[in-house]
Amino acid sequence: MRLTLLYGGLFLAAGSLLLWLTCLITADAMNQEFVAGVNRILSVPPGEPLPPAPGQVVRVSGEISDRAEIVLSRVVRSSVIVLILVGIVALVLGYVVADRALRPLDRVTETAQRLSEGTLHERIGLRGPPDEVRRLADTFDAMLDRLRRVFDAQRRFIANASHELRTPLAINRTVLEVSLEEPEASDDLKALARALLGTNARYERLIEGLLLLAQSEQELTVRRPVDLEQVVRTVLEQLDLQSRKRPVTLHEDLRPVLVEGDPLFLERCVFNLLENATKYNVRDGAIWLALREDDGGAVITVENTGPPVPPYEVDDLFEPFSRMQGDRVRSYKGAGLGLSIVRAIVAAHGGQVGAVARPEGGLRVTVRLPRG
Repeated sequence: MRLTLLYGGLFLAAGSLLLWLTCLITADAMNQEFVAGVNRILSVPPGEPLPPAPGQVVRVSGEISDRAEIVLSRVVRSSVIVLILVGIVALVLGYVVADRALRPLDRVTETAQRLSEGTLHERIGLRGPPDEVRRLADTFDAMLDRLRRVFDAQRRFIANASHELRTPLAINRTVLEVSLEEPEASDDLKALARALLGTNARYERLIEGLLLLAQSEQELTVRRPVDLEQVVRTVLEQLDLQSRKRPVTLHEDLRPVLVEGDPLFLERCVFNLLENATKYNVRDGAIWLALREDDGGAVITVENTGPPVPPYEVDDLFEPFSRMQGDRVRSYKGAGLGLSIVRAIVAAHGGQVGAVARPEGGLRVTVRLPRG
């Protein structure tokens, strides 16, 4: 629109200048050819020895001058009308030309807005002459290629490192379990083995979390309609909230909602949300789980009682290995990857996740997934 107004303004300015110069030239030519010429003719008319009466010359000269001004005013009025009409046409044509010229930039903008870590395979692929816009699109595509190679290398490193670390941890667990079954082992040795087993289990959970985080940040390879209510009920069957040291009360409000995505990743997302709400809860606490449809998508809300959470720490909880200030020394609770995996899975499905601290303590985590 700014280009259209610029084009139209420049056209009207140039047209007005051209009209003004044309009127000046036309008025000077009419004055020279009509008024002055008629005055010369009436001064000594052909075939008459004597000039006409002075009154007749003045009257005819004045009439010619008036008619010249009328003709000039008509020309100016008609030219202004034509200039306005042509200006309107120029504005329309300027809008069409500007829209066509900027359409490739719209493609670049739409692609940039649509891209994420899981959609770096998309390209603009602009066709046309090698002008400035084409070079911009090609440069943007080359940048996407470099970014995708960097992200793929990082994911492969995490996945390979996770796989390589799982083998020695499994061997350590087997050795420690065998030592616990040894009848000749002393009590001190068994206590040490149990402590090492707990540490080994924590590192195994850490490696599993890293591997799942690396997988969930990649582009989804499976996309099919998924009933989130069935996914949530499957997770609830896996989580026994009453068998824990600190049982909690679960309040459900589930409604059938269909989304498109990977059912295993969505199941892990709900599992981490409920596990996090259970792990960071209080004795005889409560969890409120809600699933509903909103604006064509699914909304999952998990709210729990728990210790107070400072509002300025809520956003940091979605970062890997992040815990609240009071829980950093109690690292046995988890590796700090639960909400990070949730965010990665939701982002891979094109959704959004956010959390707010409850004034009474605990968190309210909201996940929004598009229908697909």
